[in-house]
Amino acid sequence: MSGTGAETSLVGAVNLALRRAMADDPAVLVLGEDVGIDGGVFRATEGLWQLYGETRVLDTPLAEVSIAGVAIGLAAQRFRPVAEIQFTGFGYSCVDQMINHASRLRTRTQGRLSCPMVLRSPGGGGIRAIEHHSESPEAIFAHMPGLRVVMPSSPARAYGLLLSAIRDPDPVVFIEPTRLYRAAREAVADTGEGLPLDTCFVLREGRDLTLVSWGAMLKETLEAADLLADQGIAAEVIDVATLKPLDAKTILDSVARTGRVVVVQEAPITCGYGAEIAARVATGALTSLLAPVERVAGYDTVMPYPRTEQHYMPSAARIVAAANRVMAYA
Repeated sequence: MSGTGAETSLVGAVNLALRRAMADDPAVLVLGEDVGIDGGVFRATEGLWQLYGETRVLDTPLAEVSIAGVAIGLAAQRFRPVAEIQFTGFGYSCVDQMINHASRLRTRTQGRLSCPMVLRSPGGGGIRAIEHHSESPEAIFAHMPGLRVVMPSSPARAYGLLLSAIRDPDPVVFIEPTRLYRAAREAVADTGEGLPLDTCFVLREGRDLTLVSWGAMLKETLEAADLLADQGIAAEVIDVATLKPLDAKTILDSVARTGRVVVVQEAPITCGYGAEIAARVATGALTSLLAPVERVAGYDTVMPYPRTEQHYMPSAARIVAAANRVMAYA
C-alpha cells in the first residue's frame, strides 16, 4: 500500500481512493455540499466533477439530513454513494437518518436490501476553527448497531480503509482527522487494494505499556512514545482505525504482554470511546493488568475558540504523564 507510490497527504489519499473507486465501479457516486465544481471545502473531491460530471458527482443544497437521506435511497437501489458532510459538527442532524434507516435497512427488509453507503466527514480540532467545525462525535456513531465507524491516521491507511469502506455492503461512517489532512506526506501506491476493516494496527512494538489511540491523536501518541523511549520505557502503540466493530483481540493481546494501558482520545472524556476500550480491557485482561487503565482525553466542555484550543486537546506531555503514573505501580 505505501512505499512505492507518489508521496501524498491524507486528503490527497482520500481523493486518490475516491478516484480509484469511481473508476473501478460505476455504481460509486459522490454527493455533498460543494463537492462538485469546487472540489469540496478541503479539496478532497477535487477533479472528480471534471472526470465524471454531475451525474456521478452531485452538488447538494445545504441540508445534511437530505444528503444522508438521499445517500440511503441511492444505496437501497444498488448504488454505492459516498456522502460528504463538510464538518462533523454538522453531522448531528444525520443521526436520525443513520440510526433509523441506514443502520436498520438490512434488518428491516430481512436481508432483501442492504445499505452500501459511506458518510465521510472531516472531524476534530486543531485547525483554529469554531466549535461546530471541531467536533469528535465518533462515540455517538459507534453506539449505533449496524454502523461501522472508521478513523484513519495516515495517508496510506486513509486510502486503503476508504476503499474498503466504499466496497462494504453496509453503512460506514468515515471520519477524517482534519488537522492531519496536510500535516504529513507519505508514499501511497494507487493499487486499488483496500486495507482490512475491523482491525487494529500495531504501529510500534513495546514491552512496558500499551498506548491505544485513533485518528489525529496518533500524532501525539507516537510523539509520547518517543519521549518515553528516552526514559527507557518501551511503549507499544496501537491505532484502533476501525472503532466499530472493535478489534479487541489486538488490544488485549498487547495488554497481556505489557500489563499497562493508556487510552488517548481527543473527544471529551465522559462517555467517550476510550471508556469502551477501558471496559474491554477490564473484562478481558484483568489478570494481566499491573496498574489501572488510564485515559487521556479532551475535557467535558465545548471545544474552545482558537486562542485556547491547544489547552483543550491532549498533548504528548499529558500522555507521558499518564504513562508515568501507570509505570509507577510495582
